[in-house]
Amino acid sequence: MRSGAASTQILSRLNPFNRLQVILQHLKMSKNADSTADVLLEKRGGAGIITLNRPKVLNALSFPMIQQIYPQIKTWEQDPETFLIIIKGTGEKAFCAGGDILAISDAGKAGDRLTQDFFREEYILNNAIGTCKKPYVALIDGITMGGGVGLSVHGHFRVATERTLFAMPETAIGLFPDVGGGYFLPRLSGKLGYFLALTGFRLKGRDVLKAGIATHFVESEKLPALEKDLIALKSPSTENIADLLNSYHVKSKVDQEKEFVLDEHMEKINSLFSANSMEEIVKKLKQDGSPFAIKQLETINKMSPTSLKMTLRQLKEGASMSLQEVLTMEYRLTQACMRGHDFYEGVRAVLIDKDQSPRWKPAALEEVSDEFVDDCFKPLGNNDLKL
Repeated sequence: MRSGAASTQILSRLNPFNRLQVILQHLKMSKNADSTADVLLEKRGGAGIITLNRPKVLNALSFPMIQQIYPQIKTWEQDPETFLIIIKGTGEKAFCAGGDILAISDAGKAGDRLTQDFFREEYILNNAIGTCKKPYVALIDGITMGGGVGLSVHGHFRVATERTLFAMPETAIGLFPDVGGGYFLPRLSGKLGYFLALTGFRLKGRDVLKAGIATHFVESEKLPALEKDLIALKSPSTENIADLLNSYHVKSKVDQEKEFVLDEHMEKINSLFSANSMEEIVKKLKQDGSPFAIKQLETINKMSPTSLKMTLRQLKEGASMSLQEVLTMEYRLTQACMRGHDFYEGVRAVLIDKDQSPRWKPAALEEVSDEFVDDCFKPLGNNDLKL
């Protein structure tokens, strides 16, 4: 599809106000990158550069940002003078701490369409990254969670630093590890992805590489030089870009000798998290009784029982699906969460009142019926996500 056609297609999906917003943003970008904008889109050398620019809120991904990034990726993908796309975050704390969950929760309570539009457009963007014909380099320096993972993990290259902090913590707020989590998590080594999805366990620095989430590790102080070198490449192929990233990677010595944080527990993870149901996983953790198992049990007991059951099935089904099938399935799950109770309660407990004491309904795993979970996965007819 030609870039103009791709841009027109997304514009046609937006209401007139949002359409105007996107057009004005493009006009603004064509003059210069406005350093106060939430996302900066610029072309330097042979590289298209996306900078998430909301450092005060850890570069959280908002709906207008999604609406700007998608058509720009499609335009660069078709541009013969653009050879790669780089995405990064402003500030030292975060690449992107996730989607604008608060806005979605407010919209859901008000019966606003954002609960459909946000996830629909976000997943279309995730798919565009996963199918991008140009090499896509994500510099995941700092906090990279939820929606931030969706902006990076499906691309060709993910560069972690000693400051990277990865997690998919959605079961703690009545959601599930979306943005294609059902695709990349079950494809990690053994049952590691299931463990990360259900517990929200955080991986730091080089461990993000060792887990298979990042493709390269480079010290954060070297990122400006790496970016400069990427921009300076003349008509590079994917192999040229890989070679450059590898040259920086091999020179990075931070934590090189340290073993993977979960190495000593991988045998247990593979055995305990291979159970067919959440009840069985909990039973196995109790029977194991080791300090590691007890700690995971305590964590799981704090999570939304509904989210846990949805997530386990999401990963099991996603293991044999394409990215497109996974995103279609996950969109159905988001709409089930928007209809339910736990998402709003999770957001209240974690982000609004911050009492960290969500009252889940149902409150126990055995009260979440298979029929209810089945219902969450049902097609939405005309409202299904179309990729």
